[in-house]
Amino acid sequence: MNKAIKYIIILFFLSNCSFSNKNKVKDENQIDIFKKIQPIKKEFNQQLKIKKFSLFKQKSFINNNTNNNGNVDFTTNFKKISNYKITKIKKFNSNQPELFFTNDENIIFFNGKGTIFKLSSDLKEIWKINNYNKKEKKLNPILYFAQIDKKLIINDNLSKMYSINLDDGKVIWSKYGSSSFNSNIKVFNDKFLTVDFDNVIRAISSKDGKEIWNFKTENSFIKSQKKLSIILKDEIVFFINNLGDVTALDVNNGSLVWQTPTQSNLIYQNAFSLENSDLVFENNTIYFSNNKNEFFSIDARNGIIKWTQSINSSLRPSIIENLIFSVSNEGYLFIIDDKTGNILRITDILKNFKNRDQIKPTGFIHGKHKLFVSLSNGRLLTIDSSTGALEEINKIHVSKISRPFVFKNSMFLIKDNGISKIN
Repeated sequence: MNKAIKYIIILFFLSNCSFSNKNKVKDENQIDIFKKIQPIKKEFNQQLKIKKFSLFKQKSFINNNTNNNGNVDFTTNFKKISNYKITKIKKFNSNQPELFFTNDENIIFFNGKGTIFKLSSDLKEIWKINNYNKKEKKLNPILYFAQIDKKLIINDNLSKMYSINLDDGKVIWSKYGSSSFNSNIKVFNDKFLTVDFDNVIRAISSKDGKEIWNFKTENSFIKSQKKLSIILKDEIVFFINNLGDVTALDVNNGSLVWQTPTQSNLIYQNAFSLENSDLVFENNTIYFSNNKNEFFSIDARNGIIKWTQSINSSLRPSIIENLIFSVSNEGYLFIIDDKTGNILRITDILKNFKNRDQIKPTGFIHGKHKLFVSLSNGRLLTIDSSTGALEEINKIHVSKISRPFVFKNSMFLIKDNGISKIN
């Protein structure tokens, strides 16, 4: 019995030594697949000058189904700034509301209580209407817009959808969906397309609000507040869900053309933190990035990923000819070759801010030879896109402002309590 006990003790001791040695030995070739890739925070190739573009887009903020604003025909000296005040949007910082420009060259927006108003391009009020009860107003709805003929289509994050007459604001029909809506709206003939918080894209009749078809994608238990994105090209609708899956469907019947996941299964555990930029279509390619340090170029014809690049951005990129412009969440301007994905230049656009770690870019546009970048501290930067040099800093608001919108030779910016117009 004593010998048996001795053997057990010796075996136990040797086993512990073996485990201990295994723990200490590390394979030099071992790769940690869970290691987080760090965002780029360093300038690159600063001496490179980008050519000045000669082609400009005149109305890239009206009926833009590809989401690519490109090189906008706009310049300004910031000498005249006018404002339109609204009831404060309490959820402004966590959402991405957008101005809507109608075919008759007016502006549609909403306030913190869900009141919709129609403005002239000079910010003069034409009409306003509220289609919400007392309880719904307290929930501060976020609205999304689209136009079909002379009807305005509205979806919101309270699962309500309705149509109003653009001439007078009167309600044509109003319904509730099965889930809250969380995307921009695209229009195809007499139907509109929208994505809800359950990652379901729906095609809905503009005549009466009846659903025509839907397509369900993978859903996460925890919902991200980041607005989802839809683009429409010819008869194919492309959209991204909050898990990073990009899906292409036949817009007529909702049948699947292709689907490409861009995240691993681990995203289910942190889907709430994933923020994808808007999808952008150009050159038969879909471009977008996210806050996980990934920029994607996907072939729109088959869903194959052409290339990826390490850029940490949840802002909509802009494609001009064969160049891609992107601004990272850390405040670096990236210029990328469209075909290869190679980074041509990186410029730190926040280098003049002492508290740069507290500032975040909120959007940008390329206007002729300048980049206009909005910031979370209410500033608007003017940057020479050819050299990357910062030319001007203008204070628009005391806190976050939206990305710039250009309409009728003026720039518009949304604040939590109003709209600013810059000539």
